[in-house]
Amino acid sequence: MISVEKKPSVSRRWPNRVAGWTVARLSKAVNFKPIPNKWPTKWTVVRRSISGGKQHQDGQGSGQQQQQQQNQQGQSGKGKFVKIRKRWSWKAGAGWTILSVLDWWLLAAGGWLTWRGVFLRWTPLGICMIAAAQWHLHNRDLDKQGLPRTAAPWQMNVYCSLPLRLMSRCWGWLADCRVPTPARPLVYGMYSSAFGVNLEEAASSDFKNYRSLAEFFTRSLKENVRYIDSNSCLVSPCDGRVLHFGTATNAQVEQVKGVSYSLEAFLGPPTWSARKPTESPPSNLVDAVKLKSPGNVLYQCIIYLAPGDYHRFHSPAVWKPELRRHFSGELLSVSPKIARWMPGLFTLNERALYIGKWKHGFFSFTAVGATNVGSVQIYIDEKLKTNQWVGLEVGTHPCKDYDELALPKDTFLGKGELLGQFNMGSTIVLIFEAPPGFNFNLQPGQVVRMGQRLGCVGEQRDDDDLDKTKKLLEAI
Repeated sequence: MISVEKKPSVSRRWPNRVAGWTVARLSKAVNFKPIPNKWPTKWTVVRRSISGGKQHQDGQGSGQQQQQQQNQQGQSGKGKFVKIRKRWSWKAGAGWTILSVLDWWLLAAGGWLTWRGVFLRWTPLGICMIAAAQWHLHNRDLDKQGLPRTAAPWQMNVYCSLPLRLMSRCWGWLADCRVPTPARPLVYGMYSSAFGVNLEEAASSDFKNYRSLAEFFTRSLKENVRYIDSNSCLVSPCDGRVLHFGTATNAQVEQVKGVSYSLEAFLGPPTWSARKPTESPPSNLVDAVKLKSPGNVLYQCIIYLAPGDYHRFHSPAVWKPELRRHFSGELLSVSPKIARWMPGLFTLNERALYIGKWKHGFFSFTAVGATNVGSVQIYIDEKLKTNQWVGLEVGTHPCKDYDELALPKDTFLGKGELLGQFNMGSTIVLIFEAPPGFNFNLQPGQVVRMGQRLGCVGEQRDDDDLDKTKKLLEAI
């Protein structure tokens, strides 16, 4: 008789292999030790704090030997899987499994449960969640009241606490650096494509003729590219988009629809309108600003210059600037989205305000600074220095202090005369006095070009006689 040794079937061999593989993997997970010069120190600290220190590691040695013996017995003998399964109770097996999974999770998380992880990882997440909840509740309250979604005071403080002035100064320095000649077509071409620059209108259409980004921003235009409307008493001082226009009937003036700013905070005290002792004091700030007639109306027009627009600005009318006020404030963005979100934006930002008069009375021209505006340059005012270091104060602080300078008495500006330039996109604000019949030829959000008609008194045409206009201004 030939004895044939019966090999165990696959169904009988498979449980033994499963048992051996399971116990081996569990033993490796339980007896995990950090490898010197490979795992970071913080993982070693976390591992010891969870596993119970040195005593637990000593106990792991005996447990490891027992499990190895069980593993060898399970692979060699028959029916050993039943004994191993009995020893593998829920209490011991679940405990070691959870501990090993937790160890591996801590290794993958990189120490989120350490003190450093709590303060540097969990805490910022919690602050962000609280801020998001506050933002949602604030917007919900505004929606219930039927008001536009504007910034809360704490949101304005957070936004103003950003180092925008330092960033703008760095950007101004970078924009003034010389760009290598071979790289100029690539750099200026990418900027032109991103912001829609029309280089055909520039005096020089060759990218290589611009030494730096600042020179490219403040490029001049070709002659006869812009037409100055001689029949309009008020023309656009720049290329840009009209944010808002209309009347200023009280101390709060709209910067966009539904969002306003303070007229007194924007202009400062009306010390230019010296009145006689016999005259009665004005009843409100709007009347105090006027110079010519109490029956006149105060108007305003706000034009936003995008980064791709022509960055120089011109005189919008024939007028006489007499006073300059420089408010050194914030350098927040003046884009239409921020203007709709932040009330009083123009009273917070740095601005150069020029106050004077034109043939209808009071007239003011304001160049408002913004983020990444290296400087605002006014050709008739060489003493003006903008974007200067003002200290480490953070948060919103309204511009109550300002520098004031009296301009020469013989200073007159003609319509369309070159006045200054921005080193990046910004905003022009016109506030002026005119008769009640003044009409704007504009639409909200309309794109205008320098010299384009903004408005006039009825169908009245402007008088181009400069000498006659000067005599009229001297009489006001």
